[in-house]
Amino acid sequence: MKQVPVNIKNKRASFDYELLQRYTAGIRLTGTEIKAIRAAKAHINEAFCQLRKDELYVVNMHIAEYTFGTHYNHLPNQPRKLLLKKSELKQITRKITEKGLTVIPIRLFLSERGFAKLDIAVAKGKKSFDKRDSIKQKDTSRELDRLKNRW
Repeated sequence: MKQVPVNIKNKRASFDYELLQRYTAGIRLTGTEIKAIRAAKAHINEAFCQLRKDELYVVNMHIAEYTFGTHYNHLPNQPRKLLLKKSELKQITRKITEKGLTVIPIRLFLSERGFAKLDIAVAKGKKSFDKRDSIKQKDTSRELDRLKNRW
């Protein structure tokens, strides 16, 4: 059976936040959770990361219940522990304590070995005028691409 590549993105992250530092973390999952992710039944649009007792958790990441799961099925929005190196966790903890910085998930994917991985970023929230600048830059680059392709 051929596996479908899983690449679930948080498209609003780069629009709402200025991404400063990126990390790749593993996720501690149960059996039905990984099966649902392999079926691409997850989304991270409203998810965020939270520090609890010197461990990082992803909160509000929705993984739909597995269709063929029994009464042992998982809860869709439960907090899930992120697996990081101690040095990375210390860096993130130091940066979170600064004012205005947060950790958000950017991309959920499967590694070559079949493990679920989550790309996270330490980010700073954008103001409304910064968002307008992002839209303006995106529109100008799109217009330039159109002109290049036309000639």
